Amino acid sequence: MRKITRSKFLSLSGLALAGGVTSAMAAPAAKPATFVLVHGAWHGGWCWKRVTSILTQRGHTVFTPTLTGLGERSHLINPQIDLDTHIQDVVNVIRWERLTDIILCGHSYAGMVISGVVERLNTGIVSSIVFLDAFVPDNGKSLVDYLGGTPATDQAGYVKPSPAEQFQVNPADRPWVDAECTPQPLKTMTQKLQLTGARDRMRRKTFIKATGWNGLTEFGEKTKADPTWRYLEVPAGHDVMIDAPQRLAELLEGAATP
Repeated sequence: MRKITRSKFLSLSGLALAGGVTSAMAAPAAKPATFVLVHGAWHGGWCWKRVTSILTQRGHTVFTPTLTGLGERSHLINPQIDLDTHIQDVVNVIRWERLTDIILCGHSYAGMVISGVVERLNTGIVSSIVFLDAFVPDNGKSLVDYLGGTPATDQAGYVKPSPAEQFQVNPADRPWVDAECTPQPLKTMTQKLQLTGARDRMRRKTFIKATGWNGLTEFGEKTKADPTWRYLEVPAGHDVMIDAPQRLAELLEGAATP
């Protein structure tokens, strides 16, 4: 887990930032905010470096926990790691750091994780929740229920990373993303999530759709049609934090405002 406050990160590339959203942009946060950003399948806290750099330079505090068995914690991988493990990873960061009034953002698979996180925390700890091109699961569903079948596994029984090209990551960053991604325990994708509606009762809910990739459209359409959600679009590949970090940072700041 990485805690970053006002640190400066070396720019990873000269990639031009994608811009523009289809919904009106909210103004930058009026005061410093605390963000907890949760990566998707096969990734790690590393994928948020560009966004973290922008947010911390603007005075915010950012936590980017790496889920057990992935990224720099890949040495801990074992077949017993499940969705509950990853939910508890994030809950523990919030509790041990004594965080309150946070903006909780989950990318892709982490939509499952953050939906479970808000079930385990007291009301008010998470003030705003953001689904970044992510699954917005119903009660009793697992990730594989939405995938339509069990994904391919390696000889050890772990789910192999899908190539960055499949998710339309910009060509310049595909080698980096492919090199950093690691296998993921199968149980994180097969365990069914038990929800009581804590997520749906939240007043500030945002879904950000990456329009440069055609996946997860059902969740985008569902939240776009629901007036209790704020729906936004970004012209980027699925890994928005890599393709369009400046725009994403602005949208996250918008999620920090009522």
